[in-house]
Amino acid sequence: MWFSFWRSRNRFSVDELRYLTDQLLKFQVVNEVNKDFVIEALRSIAELITYGDQHDSSFFDFFMEKQVMGEFVRILRISRTVSVSLQLLQTMSIMIQNIKNEHAIYYMFSNEHINSLITYSFNFDNEELLSYYISFLRAISGKLNKNTISLLVKTENDEIVSFPLYVEAIRFAFHEENMIRTAIRALTLNVYHVGDDGVNRFVASPPHAKYFSNMVKFFCKQCIDLNGLVTNASGKSEPDLIAKIFSAVDEIEDTLYYFSDIISAGIPDIGRLLTDKILKHLVFQLLLPSLRTESNQEGQIGSITSLYLLCCILHIVKIKDLANVIAAVLFSQPEAVVSNRGIKVNGIVSSHKCIDERQQSGDESVTKENSGALKITVPSSSSDMMSDSGDCTIRKPSTVSHGVRETLLSYIRCGNDVQVLGSLSVLAMLLQTKELDESMLDALGILPQRKKHKKLLLEALVGETSGEEQLFTSEASSRRDSISSELDDYIERLKEQYGLSNLILEEGASPRVHRFQVLDVLVTLLCRSNISAETLWYGGWLLRQLLPYGEGEFSSHHLLTLKESYRESACALMGETRGSWPDHVVTILCDEWRKCKRAIEAPSPRKEPKYILLSLLRPSEDGVPSNSSYAAGEKMCETVKVFVLLHQLQVFSIGRTLPEQPPIGSPSDSSESSRGKTAGLDECGPKAGTEIKLGDAVPCRISFERGRERHFHFLAASVGSNGWILLAEELPLKPRHGVVRVAAPLASSNPKIDEKHPKWLHLGIRPSTLPFLDPTKSPLQGKAKARALVDGRWTLAFRDEESCKSALSMTLEEINMQSNEVEKRLKPLVSLDAISGSSNLAPHPLFHKSVSPLNS
Repeated sequence: MWFSFWRSRNRFSVDELRYLTDQLLKFQVVNEVNKDFVIEALRSIAELITYGDQHDSSFFDFFMEKQVMGEFVRILRISRTVSVSLQLLQTMSIMIQNIKNEHAIYYMFSNEHINSLITYSFNFDNEELLSYYISFLRAISGKLNKNTISLLVKTENDEIVSFPLYVEAIRFAFHEENMIRTAIRALTLNVYHVGDDGVNRFVASPPHAKYFSNMVKFFCKQCIDLNGLVTNASGKSEPDLIAKIFSAVDEIEDTLYYFSDIISAGIPDIGRLLTDKILKHLVFQLLLPSLRTESNQEGQIGSITSLYLLCCILHIVKIKDLANVIAAVLFSQPEAVVSNRGIKVNGIVSSHKCIDERQQSGDESVTKENSGALKITVPSSSSDMMSDSGDCTIRKPSTVSHGVRETLLSYIRCGNDVQVLGSLSVLAMLLQTKELDESMLDALGILPQRKKHKKLLLEALVGETSGEEQLFTSEASSRRDSISSELDDYIERLKEQYGLSNLILEEGASPRVHRFQVLDVLVTLLCRSNISAETLWYGGWLLRQLLPYGEGEFSSHHLLTLKESYRESACALMGETRGSWPDHVVTILCDEWRKCKRAIEAPSPRKEPKYILLSLLRPSEDGVPSNSSYAAGEKMCETVKVFVLLHQLQVFSIGRTLPEQPPIGSPSDSSESSRGKTAGLDECGPKAGTEIKLGDAVPCRISFERGRERHFHFLAASVGSNGWILLAEELPLKPRHGVVRVAAPLASSNPKIDEKHPKWLHLGIRPSTLPFLDPTKSPLQGKAKARALVDGRWTLAFRDEESCKSALSMTLEEINMQSNEVEKRLKPLVSLDAISGSSNLAPHPLFHKSVSPLNS
């Protein structure tokens, strides 16, 4: 037999296929002795059938005539070795994947042979066998359509009672191996997208419908696991932990995309079922309670992870019903959604200590009651808000219990940086969710004014309003400004369908009141000094979305508050001209101006939801001295970013267009008698080996290595906003000329004569640049790189005290000239009068009581 198998014959022929089939028929048992021949025969048959499908139909005619599919099932049953099972599954997968002839596929799926292979009791303790089995199932699902799927199901009374492919596949839906889970999800989506009504009823009815509930519960576990990783990695830069978090985030987003694909398959029952499970198990029981409950309890997540997940759901699962219910439930108290879980609720925001910086100056919009619950004080109606000048003021306060929406606002007002970013991201994601009704955005207080005007204009044009006054007068609009009927409908649904009774809607409250709340916390945010510039930029983007046309909600108090904050930031910016990095201020300001302009004018935020978690992973400040030039450089960059944002908001607030470049002064022409010009330097600075005129240079000695003292001429020089400390060697044949051997930045040198040795001058030497200014470097690597950039110190020895004092005086004079130049260039930019001084531009509409979008 072995000799005959290997005898010479035409390999790609029907005779070869006949020979292999006849040999298989002879076996009554497959064991260690004959397994190799069986494995080779199965592999060759798959190759021949695939060849025949492309070149000669007689191959498959023979395959059907001899009922080779039945023979495959028989071989599997008589086999005693795993290797044969592996080859058989691989053979079937290859054939199913590569056969294009529909008639051939129909034959393979008929006669229950495929179902017999699917339901066979394989030993899945063998991981390789399981992998081949899953590939086999997925290959079948790839050929499903309304015709082929009917061959794989059993029916009774026109109802499907058995569907082995689906039932066996979802047994592995929660396997620990990610590749297997991914394959099963692809298989199930192939089933759902067939569009067979009977199959749809089958998968959406008990007990198979439990798959969707289990899928959501599995996702909840993924969320809890992610929260554990985030908690352990917070403030750390350990590569392994960060890699695990990235992997967990990818899996979570993949699962949400899977949910979205399921719902978009167009099976109403499954769509409603999955949406219901996401709301019940994920949103109501896990995410919303985590905003205000103890985050260290088992089965819970932290507020930051919760905010990230809310953003992800809105960003990925684009379902109208889901988005609107999430928006409506923001008017609930977290106690309402956890009443059946027995979770202890604190009654206050537990994850941070609320210290409102504005309360110290008399702002009473947030107060702490004796009960410990945080209260939000808002106007009782829009008509009570308006003063004679059209500004929003609080006249008749009433207290509203602290709901989920107010929790988000309280985070923005007085949370830490990550809580602020997370809350802003949720509001921005709601605003960007196209599936969300505009009336819901209006009720939340985040409907952009351009959309509101567009809506009112449309109503006026189609005659759905009482007249044009509704569109053009804020007094008339305020009379009709009330919570939408859509929100009322969703709230009733939440009460009836989910039993959420503790929903907060103050009687008489209006979108106008809620919009004022949002604007107020955004203005408060922009005045906070303990929030990163990146997060403030996000707040600036949201503020610009809400007020492209202004109107009366943006009060004169807000304008004055922003102006005061701007003045403080301008003072801080001018202070940097005397700091460690004045030579970089103008360059960084121009760069950040362009970035900020793009950021706040962008139609959507540039940050993905995962950035919320990435901000938690920023390395801590440990190991970086607070008095180092690196720390000073970071502070300078933050100062510039905050100033740029507030300056652009000032320009925006008066209706002017932001220029592409900041209006800074031009560089001054350095006097020919200045040391820099005299030495022959330009703004590019000297390089090692550059020849210069020594001029006021003072001879000195310095030792860069122990026991090796070198003689140089010391010169401090500046050209424009740049300055250097130079050590040069005098040219022997060219008096008062030298060659630069060492150069260092003038700024941050902090020259000081040694108290005990009046001939010694100490100089601080900072790096020439900062690593985080390079956009190619990861932000997570910045602190690690900082440790390699250690500030240096030179000690120069002069021949007498007068020479030492001369060197000190020269250095201080050049530092002052450098700082003065930077100050001079910044002065045209920092003046508020310069922002509003031009009279050829129309004032911003927010200074008018009524605004016509037709003229905007």
